Amino acid sequence: MLSKRSLVGIRLSFQTLAVLLFMLIGVSAYAADPTVGSGEEAIAAGKTVFNANCKQCHKLDAKSVGPALRGATDRQPLDKVKSFIKNSQAVIGSGDAYFTALFKEYSNTVMPAHEFLSDDDLNNLLSYIEHGDKVDPAAAAATAGGEAGAAAGGGIPSEYLSIILGVLVVVLLLILVVLGLIISVLTKYINKQDLPEDDKEFVSQKTDLGKVFKSDAFIIVVTALVIALVAKTAIDGLYSVGVQQGYAPTQPIAYSHKLHAGDLEIACQYCHTGVEIGRSANIPSPNICMNCHTHVQNVQGKEGISPEIAKIYAAVENNQPIEWVRVHNLPDLAYFNHSQHVAVGGIECQTCHGPIQEMEVVGQHSALTMGWCIDCHRQTEIATEGNAYYDKLVQLHSDSKDALKVKDIGGLECAKCHY
Repeated sequence: MLSKRSLVGIRLSFQTLAVLLFMLIGVSAYAADPTVGSGEEAIAAGKTVFNANCKQCHKLDAKSVGPALRGATDRQPLDKVKSFIKNSQAVIGSGDAYFTALFKEYSNTVMPAHEFLSDDDLNNLLSYIEHGDKVDPAAAAATAGGEAGAAAGGGIPSEYLSIILGVLVVVLLLILVVLGLIISVLTKYINKQDLPEDDKEFVSQKTDLGKVFKSDAFIIVVTALVIALVAKTAIDGLYSVGVQQGYAPTQPIAYSHKLHAGDLEIACQYCHTGVEIGRSANIPSPNICMNCHTHVQNVQGKEGISPEIAKIYAAVENNQPIEWVRVHNLPDLAYFNHSQHVAVGGIECQTCHGPIQEMEVVGQHSALTMGWCIDCHRQTEIATEGNAYYDKLVQLHSDSKDALKVKDIGGLECAKCHY
């Protein structure tokens, strides 16, 4: 029989394994923060905040440009989630390990700051994220199975995969520890028995790590892991080709949209004159700037005007265009018409360009990928009221119970954007 001490060692090992597994199960079952309300009024208000600020980059239950949001307060404390929503770069800059890893996972895509959201707005937003628009899993799976590209946006969120892998690693380590203890106990027990010399030599032999590292099984496992890592890196790189989200180049003149479009409330159409009448929104020429700056000179410099405004005067006097750096670049194979979206569709500039009225330096807010555009066409309802352009389409769609969306008028046809 085994000695009492050996039995105690084995028993303690299994008790330790049980306790640690129980702790892991407890962590995975951690409930959402109780301060996140589930009232209908809060959820409705939160949905408004979500649609205005988050919808272009996030979904509740699937990855998009950013991670799936549902369960955010499960994964991190409520206050930290709020801080990240208000100023993600400040949280990342503080060295927070979780959000830094998340930032890297999504190709260092910068999320705009939302300092303007009040604490009530954030509470309502999180109420909607955690409790709003919940979809029946069976129905969601059936829908996903019939839509192209569903596999790319669905599946198990990466943060859950990380947790699962972490748990498996811990469990495997614990099993190894337990097996090591059992082997040690059994070895000591057998050595006390009256055994032939050959058997004693076999029982007492040491593990040769050199042979383990040179074994075929070890080489195959390591090779497979390296290939998987290289493949994942290559695929991530391919998905990021041509995606310039967050690109914010330095312009020849430090023009502030926050001042002009935000504080002074100058309409976008005043400077970008082609947005309602043509394909391009047009970059304003210096004479448009001079409509105001002939009278508003912002006295700061030695010659009576600020250095930045002096650059506008110099461009006019020398009859030279200001060489603005293009921020939003679509590939030549894609056709996009501003007037179709703005004048006919009634789409706000912020839908694609983000909170432009808050930007000191303009950067690309949205991904502007084909998937991003198609997703918008699937979800966007057409504002048909008072718009005679859609009268015939509304009549044809009258038998349907669903609202008329862009996808219903050919918004998913390849030739609409590629011809």
